[in-house]
Amino acid sequence: MGRKEAAMAREKKRAALAAEPVEQPASGRRARVHRKTRETEITVVLDLDGRGEARIDTGVPFLDHMLETLARHGFLNLEVHARGDLQVDQHHTVEDVGLALGQALREALGDKRGIRRFGSAVCPLDEALVQAAVDLSGRPYLAYGLNIRAARVGNFDTELVHDFMQALANQAAMNLHLHQTSGRNAHHIIEAAFKALARALDMAKQIDPRVVDVPSTKGTL
Repeated sequence: MGRKEAAMAREKKRAALAAEPVEQPASGRRARVHRKTRETEITVVLDLDGRGEARIDTGVPFLDHMLETLARHGFLNLEVHARGDLQVDQHHTVEDVGLALGQALREALGDKRGIRRFGSAVCPLDEALVQAAVDLSGRPYLAYGLNIRAARVGNFDTELVHDFMQALANQAAMNLHLHQTSGRNAHHIIEAAFKALARALDMAKQIDPRVVDVPSTKGTL
């Protein structure tokens, strides 16, 4: 497929996604973020209490796949529409999607009353095994322990996984640990990481009826 045909296909996909938005259930834990710079324009609509439905169009197919995975396994209803300077490279788009999604997550969590706060999960994908641990603490930190040897998955730069996770953790103000126990195939490692993150986030964002206020001795998160 040439550049002209690829551009036409992307526009057709955007039109279809815009015409059929994700059905959002009635939930108070929702956020809509619009971020526009000279390099990217991104809209994120997030519902924390969803059914795993996603409508994603970032112009980066592998990122679309990972965000759909995040929504499905994290039980998020998620829309992401992004336009970026992909003629330069994918960096600005991938990082800014992480920033916008992190901001939406922080806003949707609100004051965090009643949440479990902590979550962890271990997810395998064939030979790959990745653990994610999340603390919705209000303090951003990323411990990145993925060892991805291949430089690319298709035309996706695998270094951008770190940049996405860093942007997400910073804007969501969460502590995120990702550790790879095993793995050879880059696609498998990255997808296992997104699935583990999704499961850990789902655990951390859940409402615990035993938590009267916020789960912190400080009284705030």
